[in-house]
Parts: sequence; structure tokens; C-alpha cells
Amino acid sequence: MKKISTKKMTILALFSALAVVLCLLFRVPLVPSVPFLTYDPKDVVIGIAGFLYGPVSAFVVSAISSLLELMFHGGNILDWMMDVLASCSYICTAAYIYKKMHSKNGAFVGLCAGTAVGVVVMVIWNYFVTPFYYGMPQEVVNGLLPAIALFNFLKDAINSVIILLVYKPVSNALHKSGLVDKRESSVPSNKKTMAVVGTVILATIIVAILATMRTIG
Repeated sequence: MKKISTKKMTILALFSALAVVLCLLFRVPLVPSVPFLTYDPKDVVIGIAGFLYGPVSAFVVSAISSLLELMFHGGNILDWMMDVLASCSYICTAAYIYKKMHSKNGAFVGLCAGTAVGVVVMVIWNYFVTPFYYGMPQEVVNGLLPAIALFNFLKDAINSVIILLVYKPVSNALHKSGLVDKRESSVPSNKKTMAVVGTVILATIIVAILATMRTIG
């Protein structure tokens, strides 16, 4: 098994800390009908980590930053899980495609695909989880789903634009400084990537099936 370098661990730790800081300093509601969902630019940092090192590193930064966020804002394991799922369904998809199509077009295609996947995944999960977590009737949640979809689309679209603008300058600066090894940042880990993606897809399918059974019942 390939050993992670000290430089990479340091960069991922810095990204995790920066993601938390941005999350704590900047929160804006995008859709008035779902005020409990707020935008923050944390996924921009997670996206840069994903584009530099691949989807697995994006997952690591998301998991760590979301855990640290719980320490400051409070919450429970469900909050952490939904936060990580929202980031990773979007960023891991984008990072995987970017590693396969390592170009500006690949970055654009990846972010578009990630936005689509992120919206679908979060609508499915909110359909099932929100009634349980917030104690809302299913009919009320169903009425909120279009607003939830709009929120996730706007959030991911904003982050995509920012990532496209800042990734290359940040990447160039990190490579020139020697903090990022070009060989390490350019090689995707297919087995680990497919494990992360497969887990998210499988979990989403299970939730979708449970949601369908609940509706039929």
C-alpha cells in the first residue's frame, strides 16, 4: 500500500482547517423557503483538494472539516453524514472526471456532472431524512424538495465558478513552492475512488428504495 507523504498530510490538514474557517465566517441562505440550508464556500477548498489529489483526498478533507465544524456549531452524526454526503457527491464526482480528463474542459465537465449528481443525491436523501430529523410531515417535505433542489444547484454552481477561477493559480503556487509533488497530485487511485463512489451510490439507492416503500405504504 502506498504511503501518504508528510507534505500531502500537511496540505490536507491545512485544507481542512481552511474549510472550517470559511464555513464559520461565511454563511448565507440562498433560498428563503429553506432557511435551515445555508451556503458557505467550504466546498471550494474541498474541490481544490480533490482536483489536486483525487476524490479520496476530497473525502478526507470533507470528513475532517465537517467533524471540526460539529465541534464549533454542535450537531450529531446525522449532521456530519449529510454534510459529508453533500460535499462528496458533488466534489468526488467532479474530481474523478477531472483526473480522467485532465484539462480545462475536463474540469468544466466534471463540475457540471458533480452539480447534477449532488442535486439528485441530496434530493433523495432529504426526502427520506428530513421528515425524521426535523419531525416534518412527509407532505411538507415533498413541497420543500423543489427548493432543496434549487438550493443545492445554486450552491454547487457558485462553487463551480469559484473553483474554475481559483484552482489553477492555487495549484501553480503550490507546485512552485514545492508543497505539492506533481507526480503525487497527477495519479488517481482508481480502487479507492471506486470504493468511495460505490459506497455513495449504494447508500443512495438503498435510501431511494426505502423512500419508495414508504410512499407506497
